[in-house]
Amino acid sequence: MSRLQTILALFAGFACIVAIALPYGQIADGQAMSWHYWPLLLVLLASIAALAVWFRGMPFAVAGGLAVLGGVVLMLLLPRIDLALTGYWAALVAMWTLAWLFAERLSLAIAGGEVAERPYGVLIPLMFGAAILTAWEAITLGANIPKILLPAPSAIWEVLLANIPVLAADFQQTFIKAVLIGYGLGCGVGFGVAIAIDRSPFLKAGLLPLGNFVSALPLVGIAPIMVMWFGFDWPSKAAVVVVMTFFPMLVNTIAGLNGSGEMERDLMRTYAAGYWHTLFKLRLPAAAPFIFNALKINSTLALIGAIVAEFFGTPIVGMGFRISSEIGKLNVEMVWAEIAMAAVAGSVFYWVVVLIERAVTFWHPSVRGGRA
Repeated sequence: MSRLQTILALFAGFACIVAIALPYGQIADGQAMSWHYWPLLLVLLASIAALAVWFRGMPFAVAGGLAVLGGVVLMLLLPRIDLALTGYWAALVAMWTLAWLFAERLSLAIAGGEVAERPYGVLIPLMFGAAILTAWEAITLGANIPKILLPAPSAIWEVLLANIPVLAADFQQTFIKAVLIGYGLGCGVGFGVAIAIDRSPFLKAGLLPLGNFVSALPLVGIAPIMVMWFGFDWPSKAAVVVVMTFFPMLVNTIAGLNGSGEMERDLMRTYAAGYWHTLFKLRLPAAAPFIFNALKINSTLALIGAIVAEFFGTPIVGMGFRISSEIGKLNVEMVWAEIAMAAVAGSVFYWVVVLIERAVTFWHPSVRGGRA
């Protein structure tokens, strides 16, 4: 057991003892504590029992199961308990520490080959996200934080479910039209220009400095210009995405094309391979990790660029328009619903690019190492 795991186990056990020893206050309607207390008490006692045998090799799944079970009980108790700064918060700290302990133990198990990265690796971000949401919900409700500052996740979820048609229209306008089209054009143009620069020293001397200039353009400066050129609808937002994604693809592709070794190029020359044969058989495969690195960077830049560009003129639809208009109405839950949708869309987009990268560059050491 590592020192960090020992500290986490001791801290979780201490938090469990504090949570059991301190009262939980009264039920919201003023009645004495009844059956609502006992499920959490059982979870805390089970946590202490499990932590007592931790030094004899408690499986990491036990810490994860206790954290999940305790978090579910805490969430169920939220609307029923008067959230005083007593045992409830100590229980929240205990469950959060158990989640951390689970992630630490599982990551070491994956690194040591005890379990396979797939599918166990996905449990770490899921556990971390669940712990953050549980703490967020408890803190916002328990500390009576005004919703205009930070609404609870449950309130955001309710608004999201009640406005699915509006969110779907915003998603189609921003992501399907502006982001995907701009992403494809920007990455495609950047890749083509990189091939042209690699082929011609004249273009390398002329276009590469121009690419550096384009990368330095501020987004808030080019977005209004693109609106004037291409109108208020999605083409102007796609144009902003093209400008943002062009330079990362250009630079990474050029770096990748220059990444093949001189020995490999000499071998291609001994086979009488011309420029295009060398390009397709050697240099582009060697550049694939660099190209996919640009694609992953651009997957996030494209969404950011499209949303920000909508602040400067758009039809009455789109993620950026909805965020700017709803924050003016102090409808903060709707703003967070849009942010959550954008975060999920960006994460899925990035994940799809990563899956394609693994399929294409399966031979690369980073991919082979990740599958081990």
